[in-house]
Amino acid sequence: MKVIETDRLILRWLTTDDAAFILELLNDPSWLRFIGDRGMRTLEDARNYILTGPMDMYSQLGFGLYLTELKDEGRTPIGICGLIKRDSLEDVDLGFAFLSRFQTKGYGFEAASATLAYGSEQLGLKRIVAITSEDNEGSSKLLEKIGMKFERMIMVGDDTEELKLFGADF
Repeated sequence: MKVIETDRLILRWLTTDDAAFILELLNDPSWLRFIGDRGMRTLEDARNYILTGPMDMYSQLGFGLYLTELKDEGRTPIGICGLIKRDSLEDVDLGFAFLSRFQTKGYGFEAASATLAYGSEQLGLKRIVAITSEDNEGSSKLLEKIGMKFERMIMVGDDTEELKLFGADF
C-alpha cells in the first residue's frame, strides 16, 4: 500500500516480498555502524523482521517503517523511512536508513521531510522525535535540516550507548 509520494520517491508498506532488500539493508556497512548488527543472516530472518516489526505495527497503529523506492521503471528500493512507536520512547519516532550507494543524494531529506509532514498532517501527531548515535553526523544534520531540534542525550531500552534525541512539536 502506497502511503507517501514525493517528486522522486514512493514510500509504501513493507511486505514479506521485500525480504531480500531488507536482508541487504540490515547488513549494509552504514546500518551496521550506526544502528547495529541485528543478526540478520537469512531471507527467513528478514521475513520475520518484516512480520514482527513493520507489518505488526501497521496492524496495531496504522503506521510504521515504509519501504522507500525510486519512481523509476524498476521501482528500485533504496531504503526505509517511517514512524515507529517504541516502548522505550514516550513519543512516536521518525526512523530512516538508506543503502550506502543511495546516501548523499537528497533521498533521505525528501523521504524524512515528507514522513514528518505525514505524521503531523495526516496522523495528527503533535510531537515526533528521532534518535541517532552520537557519531552519526549525517543523520543529525538531516534531522536539523527537516526542522527537528537536538534536545538532549538519552538512554533507550537496554542500550549501553547514549543517543541524541531530536524533537519537533506541531
